[in-house]
Amino acid sequence: MKPKEYKYKINGIKFTVSVGEVENNNVHVEVNGIPYNVELDDAPARKQTISQPVKGPQSAPRTEAGEKVIAKPKPAASSAAAVKSPLPGTITKINVSVGQQVGAGATVCMLEAMKMENDVHTVKGGTVKQILVNVGDTVLEGTDIMIIE
Repeated sequence: MKPKEYKYKINGIKFTVSVGEVENNNVHVEVNGIPYNVELDDAPARKQTISQPVKGPQSAPRTEAGEKVIAKPKPAASSAAAVKSPLPGTITKINVSVGQQVGAGATVCMLEAMKMENDVHTVKGGTVKQILVNVGDTVLEGTDIMIIE
C-alpha cells in the first residue's frame, strides 16, 4: 500500500505528513521526512501517541522551513506540576528562572500563536524546578514547558 501524503499548515508552519500501513494499532507516519511509529489507543476517541523516530538518533522534527519543533513531554514527579503549552506556537519570552518562587496563575512565559502573544500561566504555585524550552523553540499543544514543585 502506498502511503497517503497530506500537507498541513498549522499556525503558518507547513508540515508534510505521510501515513502508511496500519499494523495492530500501529501506524507508520512520516512528518517532514522523519519517520515515527504512531500507536493508536483503544479509547473511543482513537487518540494517537507519537513514539520515538524509527531511524537511528536524530534531532527533533523540523518544519518545512527548518524550524525545530519541540515535543518532549517529560513526566513530572508526583509533587510537581508541569506547565503545559496551551496551543502550538513559538516561545517568545520566559519570565522566570530555575529556583524562582511563583504563585498559582502566574505568567511564566509568552507563546506566539497565530501572530498573537499568549500568556502561559502556572496551575499551582511553587518553585520552578526545571525549564524545558528556550526562547525561539516551537512547541506543540500539551508540551511540557517547565516543572513547578
